[in-house]
Amino acid sequence: MPASKAQQRAVSKYMKENYDEIKVRMEKGQKNTIKAHAEARGESVNGFVNRAIAETMERDNGAPAGPNKEE
Repeated sequence: MPASKAQQRAVSKYMKENYDEIKVRMEKGQKNTIKAHAEARGESVNGFVNRAIAETMERDNGAPAGPNKEE
């Protein structure tokens, strides 16, 4: 059953209030490579990108990055 318009508005409002968005551009074909890599590890593309950023920032700074960092 598809989501009602009210549900769609509620989800949109929640996303707008709780998440930031970043647009990333890459060469053609790279998106599919990233998607395959993430799926092979049981992750979504979004989850993989967030993990990759957090791990890189932790490595670069020597400290956990962001509020969602697992310890």
